[in-house]
Amino acid sequence: MAKIILATGGSRSGKSAYAQNTAESLPGKRAFVATCPTPSKEDAEMLERVTRHRQDRLEAEWDTIEEETGLQRVLRGYDDVNILLVDCLTLWISNLMHLTPDISEEEIAANCRELIQLSKQRRGTVIFVTNEVGSGVVPVNGIARKFRDLTGRCNQVMAEGADEVIFFSCGLPLFLKK
Repeated sequence: MAKIILATGGSRSGKSAYAQNTAESLPGKRAFVATCPTPSKEDAEMLERVTRHRQDRLEAEWDTIEEETGLQRVLRGYDDVNILLVDCLTLWISNLMHLTPDISEEEIAANCRELIQLSKQRRGTVIFVTNEVGSGVVPVNGIARKFRDLTGRCNQVMAEGADEVIFFSCGLPLFLKK
C-alpha cells in the first residue's frame, strides 16, 4: 500500500519544492504528473515556467506524465513507477471545470475518494500538491467562488485520506497530519 502525502499552501509557499525534494530522497523510479495544460506560444512567461520545471527534474531522472484530467488513469497504470508526484490538484480542478462546467462538489469529492483508493492500491509513495484557496476573501464572481468551493472540498477529502498532510507558508512546512 502506497504512502500518500498531501502538500498544500498558498502560491509560491514552497510546497512544490518540498514535494520534489521528498520524492527525490526516495529510492526507485519516479514520475512527475503535470496537470498544467500546455501553454500557448503567446504565453511566454508560462512556457518559461514549464521549461524551468522540466529542467529542475532532469538530473534526478524523472519521467514526466502530462495529464490534465485523467489522474485516475495515471494511478491505475505506470506500475513500474515507485514515486508519483501529482502537481497540482488545483489545476486539475480548473481543467475539470473547463471540461464539465456544471461539475458539483459531490462529483469532485467522489473523484478525490477514487484518487485516494487508487493511490492506496499502488506501492511506493504518491505525493499530491494543491493550493489552499480558502484563506482569502470571498471571490467576487460565481465561477471563482465555485472554483474555491470545489478546491476546498477536494483538499478536505484528500487530507482525510492522506497519511501525511503538510501546510506551507513562507517556505516553511507545518505538519498537520503525520
